[in-house]
Amino acid sequence: MMALRERALVSPRSVPSLPKHVRIQYDPVRQAFAVLSPEKIFWPNDISLDILRRCDGRSTVGHIIAGLAADYDAEQEAVAADVVAFLQEWSDKLLVKL
Repeated sequence: MMALRERALVSPRSVPSLPKHVRIQYDPVRQAFAVLSPEKIFWPNDISLDILRRCDGRSTVGHIIAGLAADYDAEQEAVAADVVAFLQEWSDKLLVKL
């Protein structure tokens, strides 16, 4: 039997990082950054890329939200919903560790 893994839930105290099998790489042909994982490639937009770059294994989700809100001159509550949803989706796909 296969054991199911327990779903990790994003919270403001979560400390996200990219797993070893995921990396961000610049593609000079497309002049864009790609997120690479085994047999998959993703082309994140600028904001998604900014979120992923902050997933350094030291910053909490709360700190990431605060930093993005300051950088984009936005309300933290509005940023929080988008960041949590993004990180939850990527965590569910095993592209972000919590």
